[in-house]
Amino acid sequence: MSEAKKIYIADDETTIRLAIKTFLENAGYTVEDFETGDLLLAAFNEQPADLVILDVMMPGSNGFVVCKALRKVSHVPIIMLTARDSDLDYATGLDLGSDDYLVKPFSPMALTMRIKAIFRRIEFERQAHVENGASYENKED
Repeated sequence: MSEAKKIYIADDETTIRLAIKTFLENAGYTVEDFETGDLLLAAFNEQPADLVILDVMMPGSNGFVVCKALRKVSHVPIIMLTARDSDLDYATGLDLGSDDYLVKPFSPMALTMRIKAIFRRIEFERQAHVENGASYENKED
């Protein structure tokens, strides 16, 4: 049996953060939650996660800043989960390198299904590399 995927969540709203954590843990993921993006970045630098969920509006480094910082060091999948729903916010999140952008209020089931889809895509790409005889490593360019 493979080890559970590790997901980091940064959201300054405790209720939302803990609800997401509980839902994802019940879906079989290992989850660590952080009140700020700065705390998430520090943890990620010590031990990277398999996926990151970021709120945009947080004290300190907001989700856009954290997304940009993560993209400098990793290709980890990032989902922005925020109340900011303008086209400009959506475009900014994707332009900075997030893989998905989900607006609050959100369905925990929809979030879980998006996470599963991202992990399926990564596994498919890994398998395609293996089948083509290339070794697959998540190298940073």
